[in-house]
Amino acid sequence: MKLYDWLEEQPFTLSMSSGFFSFFAHAGMLAALVDQGLKPAKLTGSSAGALVGGCYASGCSIDELKTQLFALQRDDFWDPGLGLGLLKGGLFRGQIRNICKVPNVEECPIPFRVSAFNLETWDTDVIDQGCLTHAIAASCAFPFLFQPVALNGARYLDGGIKDRPGLQGTQPGERILYHHIGSKSPWRRKNSPALQIPQAENMQAITIDGLPRVGPNKLHHGVAAFDYAYDQAGELLQKMITTNNYG
Repeated sequence: MKLYDWLEEQPFTLSMSSGFFSFFAHAGMLAALVDQGLKPAKLTGSSAGALVGGCYASGCSIDELKTQLFALQRDDFWDPGLGLGLLKGGLFRGQIRNICKVPNVEECPIPFRVSAFNLETWDTDVIDQGCLTHAIAASCAFPFLFQPVALNGARYLDGGIKDRPGLQGTQPGERILYHHIGSKSPWRRKNSPALQIPQAENMQAITIDGLPRVGPNKLHHGVAAFDYAYDQAGELLQKMITTNNYG
């Protein structure tokens, strides 16, 4: 059976990992799915995965998301200020608000669950209600780059701190397609569990190697990352699944 056939067979959840500025790659992969008629029944994610998943779940089309990402400039989100992080995050939240089609997580046309790191409990919360803009921004609040985000009475940082795959928003029995972004972060240990592709029953995992490196000063690589992920995902959909977890 091809991966495409497995996904077409029954409704599936799309879970997308954190990965700094890998939202271009996530968007390219999602575009490949949608163009082949494979629309997720639910989305979960951390950080970059939460950004793409939340925007799409809110009703934003792939074309709209692509247009917004391709037009993104550093000045659109760069707002330094005093606090526990270089950037205040107000401009970034404004960008999210302009893309998303509904104000709250629970109003998304496609169910959406976002992982974020709770600074009070020092653990991951799965956010399923409240302000969608703040939920996505909280999950994307990369330590030392963005200041913590207040939501539902707590303060949050990047969901990838303890739930890099963004899978905590899934439930037992769900059919899951997991998109894994390989990390090149120097602060993660080489054999860190966070870098490993998780194994789970009824889950297929894909990872795309060789993605162009994108960052605050390399946003011009974003189009290439999107296109590369789109092409590679299209090829992976036609691969035969030989084990329970494909990657």
